[in-house]
Amino acid sequence: MSIRIGVWIDHKKAVLAKLEDGNLGSRTILSQIGPRVRLSGGSRSRTAYGPQDLASDTQRDRKYQKQLTEYYRSIVTELSDADSILILGPGEAKGELRRELDRSKTLAAKVVAVEMADKMTDRQIAARVKSFFGAPARRSRRK
Repeated sequence: MSIRIGVWIDHKKAVLAKLEDGNLGSRTILSQIGPRVRLSGGSRSRTAYGPQDLASDTQRDRKYQKQLTEYYRSIVTELSDADSILILGPGEAKGELRRELDRSKTLAAKVVAVEMADKMTDRQIAARVKSFFGAPARRSRRK
C-alpha cells in the first residue's frame, strides 16, 4: 500500500491529490496570507535631515515571510505519510515548498519531481497525478 501525493501550489492555495490503492482524494489548503503591499515612499520626520520611517516595510516583510513559513509547514504536515511526492505550480511557491521539505531528510528523499504547471482545476490536477504515477483509472472521491 503506497501513498502517492501530488501538490499543486501557489501563494494563495495548495491542492493535494492523494493517490492510495488506486483511489484518489483531494484536499485544498488556503494560505490565509494577505496581499503583499509595497509602499511608494517613506515618511520624513518634521526636523530637517531626520530619520525616515522604513521600519514598517521591514516589519511587513517579516510578517509576510512568517505567514508563508506557517503555510508551508501546514502542507508539510499533510505530506508526512506520503511515499512519493510530486510538486506542481506556476511560480516560486513550488521551489519554496521544496526547500521546506529539504529540511526534513525523510521527506526530501520522497520528492520525485518538481514541475512547472499553470493554473489547473482540481480535476486537471487529479488527472496529472494519476498519469504521472501511472495509476489505473478508478472511481474518484473527495475528502
